[in-house]
Amino acid sequence: MTEHMSGAIPVDAFRSAFLTLLEEIFEVRHDLVLDPGETLRETLASITAEEASRVPAAGLAPICAQVAHIVFLIDEQLRGQPTEGSAWADAWSIQAVSADEWSALRDQVRDRYERVCQFVTGFDSWDANYLGGALALLAHCAYHLGQIREALGIIRVE
Repeated sequence: MTEHMSGAIPVDAFRSAFLTLLEEIFEVRHDLVLDPGETLRETLASITAEEASRVPAAGLAPICAQVAHIVFLIDEQLRGQPTEGSAWADAWSIQAVSADEWSALRDQVRDRYERVCQFVTGFDSWDANYLGGALALLAHCAYHLGQIREALGIIRVE
């Protein structure tokens, strides 16, 4: 950035861009970053509880743990306070799910996505801390979507 740049990004412009990217990661492709069929909702809908519970390869977490981690991450961001190390580790504790548990976990992801959208829609005090948290949330969720899709590819090849 150059020194002579001044002014702030209008909150509505940031909000619109953030919500569009978040929506693409979670729900509806806008041809910005994902290929067809790759949103989190579409990906999770295609995964069975058995697949979600399988370890894709040595050292990799099962898909259900990745999804539980996304829920934990969003909860942490909405609280606005970092979680202690032991709680962060506990976010990975789900290693297998039944069909009902898998359905509930997918519902939790949808609920957390909706909570983030509600928060962002009604929030106007975007200081550096909140902006950083929002960008971290986008990056982290996109990363885990990639991890989930990669794990699914490994599982379905076997």
